[in-house]
Amino acid sequence: MKYYICLFLLFGGILFTSCSDFLKEYSQDTDYVSSWEDLNETLIGDCYMPVKQTENLYNTTDNQYFIHFMGDELQECVEGYNDDIDYDGKGKVFGYFTWQKRTGQNDTYTGYNTENDNWTEIYRLINVANNIIYSDQKVPNSTDAEKIGVLKVDGEAHFLRAYYYFWLVNLYGKPYNASTASTDLGVPLKLSEKVEDKIFQRSTVQEIYDQVLTDLNQAESDLSQTGTQTSIYRADVTVVRFLLSRVYLYMQNWKKAAEYAQEVIDVHPDLEDLNALSSTGSFLSKSSDETIFSMGGNSLPCIISYKDKGFQISDDLYNSFDDHDLRKTKLFWHYANFTGYTKLAPEGDIINPSEASYYLDAYNSAWGNSYSDVSDKFLFRSAEAYLIKAEADAYLNKEDEARSLLNTLRANRYVDNYQVTASGKDLVEIIRDERRKELALEGQRWFDLRRYGVCEKYPESKQITHDYYYYTDRNSTVKTECHTFVLESNDKAYVLPIPQEVINFNTGMINNERPARTYTVTKINE
Repeated sequence: MKYYICLFLLFGGILFTSCSDFLKEYSQDTDYVSSWEDLNETLIGDCYMPVKQTENLYNTTDNQYFIHFMGDELQECVEGYNDDIDYDGKGKVFGYFTWQKRTGQNDTYTGYNTENDNWTEIYRLINVANNIIYSDQKVPNSTDAEKIGVLKVDGEAHFLRAYYYFWLVNLYGKPYNASTASTDLGVPLKLSEKVEDKIFQRSTVQEIYDQVLTDLNQAESDLSQTGTQTSIYRADVTVVRFLLSRVYLYMQNWKKAAEYAQEVIDVHPDLEDLNALSSTGSFLSKSSDETIFSMGGNSLPCIISYKDKGFQISDDLYNSFDDHDLRKTKLFWHYANFTGYTKLAPEGDIINPSEASYYLDAYNSAWGNSYSDVSDKFLFRSAEAYLIKAEADAYLNKEDEARSLLNTLRANRYVDNYQVTASGKDLVEIIRDERRKELALEGQRWFDLRRYGVCEKYPESKQITHDYYYYTDRNSTVKTECHTFVLESNDKAYVLPIPQEVINFNTGMINNERPARTYTVTKINE
């Protein structure tokens, strides 16, 4: 490969010895790019998140896995079958699961886990996009093939940079509120292709959103001229418009959100009918009629465990599905708090712990297989486009349109009794609840909880409770205590703190204020 890019971000908390010599050796003034194909190779290999097999939570290199632990979708497995499962994975997510002042807090309060893995990786990917965007203006661009090639790599790089900044600002910045976004702090904005040995500060939420829209508008312009992609792992203009609909939904620009969502539906209206899906059928996979785009790995098969010290679907989430809802039986298994496991089928068969792995595999089959080929965090499905437009239409008082979209989706999810006739606040609450169930464990629930809190139409903020269990020792299955943590409505912990490594390096960077987290203790086996 003829192309080399210096990807290292000093503000991400990584320092290198003899950095000036390194930069001198690989000067960015030297032309290492001979064609758009070189840039395309870099885009595929270094700018898109790789599709990869799921990994054990305790050793994972999936730096985004924590998104599932902060909301109301998971709880600890209380009475699980244990097969010497390692405690360290549970402790690794403690700071996220219990909303600690620092996300790296360990569960003995004696030290901290690394906090900047997610931050550093996303900025590394942004820096690759920066370099591609800079370099694609310098490659040959005279033939029709070259022009199309340059447009493709430029459009995809702008899309990815927008997506990564959108992800970051919704983790480390306050949810978008038009009245405060120009002063609310977001994340550092770096658009230069150069390695900059400087102290970075945070741009505002408004500045980040403005850049996201600028990049997506450029991506839409570029990719509207290049045709559609043949792979779900590459962005095309429909994928760009999908992300635009999501961004405008978060910004409460209901008109734009509805317009872009409709453009997605017009091109990709397909929905999977769960009434016709076999018990071993694949629902969330690259072959699904609903899948539009995906990148990155899937950590769910190793997060959701039937064992002690693992995690399961929360009671709160599971109980939100009624018995007419096929997602209750075809997407989830759930642990019952007694010796044995409940098969989530109408007959409710009880099976032995030794057979539990079969039902874990049944859950995984909803994602294609245990090494899923679509992400549990970076996935666009047509069902979401229906929900975006339904929500936006409801806020715009286009309730007939909202109900029609919702009922179309529900007809493919329910055995019967799927028609919605509600209006006003009741309709919005049904749409939000439907979104929670449809997009469960796809990396969106935490962001939805945040944006509902500042929504100008029917604002709501949820109180969430998480129980965290301690054992006689890290290898034991005997519980000694349960610590109960509460995330209050409108809690400041709905915004992540900037990683401490980043704060330490970037002198003067303002961190997000987050309270010390208290808890109540319940003794066990006394």
